[in-house]
Parts: sequence; C-alpha cells; structure tokens
Amino acid sequence: MAAKLPESLFGSEPTSSMNVRASPSTSGTNNTHGGVHPSRQYYLEQLIVALRNDHTREEALHLLYKSCGAHEDLALLLWHSFETIFILLKEIIEVYRLISTPELTESVSMRVCNALALLKCVATHPDTRMLFIKARIPLYIYPLLNNMNKESSHERLRLISLGVIGALVKAGDAEVITFLIENQIINHCIHCMEVGSVLSKTVATYVVHKILLQDEGLKYCCTFAHRFYALGHALAKMVENLPEEPSEQQLQLLKHIICCYQRLSQSPRACDGLKFCLPTRLRDATAINLLRVDQTTIRSLEQLVYNVSIGHQSTTKPFGKSLMHLLKG
Repeated sequence: MAAKLPESLFGSEPTSSMNVRASPSTSGTNNTHGGVHPSRQYYLEQLIVALRNDHTREEALHLLYKSCGAHEDLALLLWHSFETIFILLKEIIEVYRLISTPELTESVSMRVCNALALLKCVATHPDTRMLFIKARIPLYIYPLLNNMNKESSHERLRLISLGVIGALVKAGDAEVITFLIENQIINHCIHCMEVGSVLSKTVATYVVHKILLQDEGLKYCCTFAHRFYALGHALAKMVENLPEEPSEQQLQLLKHIICCYQRLSQSPRACDGLKFCLPTRLRDATAINLLRVDQTTIRSLEQLVYNVSIGHQSTTKPFGKSLMHLLKG
C-alpha cells in the first residue's frame, strides 16, 4: 500500500498558538525568519521533506499549494531547501509527453498545477525572483504555453503557467522583462491569445502590456513589421470575437487590449500601422458604451484614437476634445 504523509499533516495547519518544537530548518534559514512562527515553519518544512518521497509527493504538493497565500516566506523555504526546485521541475517535465495528447487527466493536471503554483510563489517573492530568472526556470514552462488543446485539463495548465509569467512581470523589473523578451515570451503569449480561454487571453494580454510598458519591450514589438502585425492581428481578433454584450471577464480582457493598443500608439512606426489595422469597434462608440463606467480605460481609449487620428505625438492628448468629437471628425 502506498505510504502516507504523517497523520498530523492532514489536519488543520498549525496556528501560532500551538506549541510545536521546530526542527533544524531544511532551508538553512533561521526558524523565525520573516516572522514565520516556528510551528508553522516546521509544518511547511515537513511538507517540503515529504516532496522527496514519491508516495507522499502528491499530497504534499496539494497541502503546500494551500499554504501559498498564507506564508509569504514559503518561497524562501522552497528555494533554499534540498532538491525542492528540481522536484517541481521534474513534475512539469514529466507532463510534456501528455500535452499534445488527449491523455492528460484532470488529476494529473491538478498535480502539475500545484507544482506550478509553488513556482509562482517563488517567482512572486522579491528575494527569489531574480534567482528564478537566473536559473532560467521560465523556459521549462514555455512548452505548457504552446499547447493547442482546449480541454479543461489542458486549459488549467495554460492558465497557471501564464500566472507564473504574470507574477514575474508584475513588479515591472527591467532585467526580468529583458530576459523574457530575449526568450520570445511575446510569441508564446500571442499563441495563448489565439487558443486560450477568456481568462488565459486576459493574463497573456496583461503580460504583453507589462512588457510594452518597458521601452525595450515597445521597441521589440515595433522595430520589425512582422512582430507588430503578429501582435496586432492577435489583439484585433480578440476584439472582433467579443460578443455585443460581453461578460465581466470579457470586459476585463477588453481593458487590457486597449492598454496594449494605447501603448503601441506611442511608437511612431506602430501608430502608422494602427491607422490601417485598429479594429472598427474601437473607433466607433461601441467600446465607449461598454466601458462607460471605467474612466481610466476611457481615457486610454481617447488617447489611442487621438494618436491614431493625428499621428504619433510626443505629448499626450489635450483632453479638451471628447472621444465622441474625435470619432465624428
């Protein structure tokens, strides 16, 4: 019979009031590092140790995943403990052979998603983010983004994989953005925009926008025509596919799309291209009616239409004229 985790690990997580003696840290850090109570750290360390056992790994992955939001320094324990990152990467690599087949079951998908969630925890923490990048770990996630299958078990992998990349770009760190650009993350995001669910499209578009906000990212997407038109086509297709009465999730996607277009319009070359490929739905009153309660996005849309209508300007639009006035003109 398969081995089980110690019974105590299946119960509720220890609270700060519990009197549990901490063992020597598997991470080499002090037991009270980051304000983590010794009993909680001991609980997490025991789960991390359980990852090394094939029979207890799946349950340990699940319990560690449940602890991600509660312990901000879990990332440090994961990164500095023996073999842990290797084990998480092994979980991901072993699913490669299934992502191009219909054989990826829900249970296997959930297990890999738990491993990805732990990597996302490491990617999020400011003390481990650059270590994560320097180890080139995002490259192990890229094959999961290239998946063509749209079934739920595959979509779940796509979404959490995008979540790891989203966690990396959230802080806007230039070195992180440069690494991702150099390793073709834009192409992978475009693929997810084309085949993913609304949520996957939204996260992928968010990642692209964060990259565009960096001057190097904008330059990368606009220097060569094929890059600009590949991104422009993906953005336009998502706009065209939005229903007349989009859901809240679809409106969130539309907001990110407008932010991407608005940033592209700040490049003279891209602005010239947008005169010919900006979707009609963003030029007429359709988007205004959908987003009328979101003034921040409306202002981005105004700036976008203004830039495209008069050509790229180094200064922002004087908001004396409304978007409706520009549309009529």
